[in-house]
Amino acid sequence: MQNIETLSAEDELIRLLLKRQTELNALLEITQAINKNTGTPVLIQMLQVILKNYLQVGKLRFLIERDGSYILLAKYGGDIEPVSTLHKACLKLNKIRSTIPLAGQNDKLLDKYDYFIPIYHKKKALAFALIGDFNPSAELLNDDLNFIQTAINVIVVALENKNLFRERLLSERFQREMELAVEVQNMLIPLKVYKDKSVEVGARYIPHQNIGGDYFDFIRLNDHEFLWCIADVSGKGISAALLMANFQASLHAWSAVEDDLNNVITRLNGVVLNNTKGERFITLFLAKYNEKTRKLNYINAGHNATIIYSKGEITSLKLGTTMIGVFDELPFINQGEVHIEPGSLIVNYTDGLMDHEHSDAKKWEEEDLFAFVRQNGELPAEEFNELLMNHIDIVIKGKPIDDVTLLTLRVF
Repeated sequence: MQNIETLSAEDELIRLLLKRQTELNALLEITQAINKNTGTPVLIQMLQVILKNYLQVGKLRFLIERDGSYILLAKYGGDIEPVSTLHKACLKLNKIRSTIPLAGQNDKLLDKYDYFIPIYHKKKALAFALIGDFNPSAELLNDDLNFIQTAINVIVVALENKNLFRERLLSERFQREMELAVEVQNMLIPLKVYKDKSVEVGARYIPHQNIGGDYFDFIRLNDHEFLWCIADVSGKGISAALLMANFQASLHAWSAVEDDLNNVITRLNGVVLNNTKGERFITLFLAKYNEKTRKLNYINAGHNATIIYSKGEITSLKLGTTMIGVFDELPFINQGEVHIEPGSLIVNYTDGLMDHEHSDAKKWEEEDLFAFVRQNGELPAEEFNELLMNHIDIVIKGKPIDDVTLLTLRVF
């Protein structure tokens, strides 16, 4: 009799050891699959096979948190409930951090299952599992539940790491995109100070973020003509920078072969519309000056009006058309022409110069800008720019809410 009992105990020990070895092998297989970067569906399939075929778990509902809500990642056995219903039932147990039996929970849904298994990281719930139709022997119950929780926890951690890795890749990609956009934009910005016998140019450009949507250019066409442009591209980032690069190339190309600004603006509208399919637009001020005739021809395409200061008088250049990149054909083009007196100051700017987060009741409107130009219009272009930017920083005391570009010309 003693020999039979001893043999039975040895058989039970061997059976338990073999069971533990099988469990370790199952965890090893899951770990190896994770290390090989196996896809989520395969990992979930492995979990279901282990629970269903090895541990005889008849029902499983496995919910995992994603972006503030829960998705039903694994399910089998019985009628499948809506995710919202499962989540609501599990939330009733949100203070429980370890596996518990569900008998006597007084909930119709939870009554269909035997055990609730939560997976937490610190104070954050990462996943919940409900298992049912699960009837192991009493001596194996705790070990089996611990194994189930361990297997689920390993998979949840792997999926979290996959998610974090994906987020890091996206973050690094975004950062690189922004670096490329800055590089592209820096290549687009021309020299900020220029002077010859006919004109003095000064420019300031302050992007609101790392990469802005403003653009300006000054092009000497020949010995007696020059052209300039100031523009604001909708949007930010690499797509806006690439649109600006294409716009700059098109501006240089068409201004070199087209004498009429109407033709240049029409060509530019077609280029922008073709590149963006109407999803982006550009406001701009485009002007060409002839030193012999002292005639300035310009088109304002939905942009802030350029200011001309001459002998104490202010003129706003508003004639033009709509923003470009919106219509297949511009609905109208009204080209302006003005005579430029020697010594005139021409101030071009984007809307960031006027829009600020005011820290007090101090206002900064177009009439205030006109008054500033009248008071300081005799200064050299670069000194004027510096004084205006200091005025905004010190007197207005408001942070710009958009990119700020200031392009000032003194015509001799």
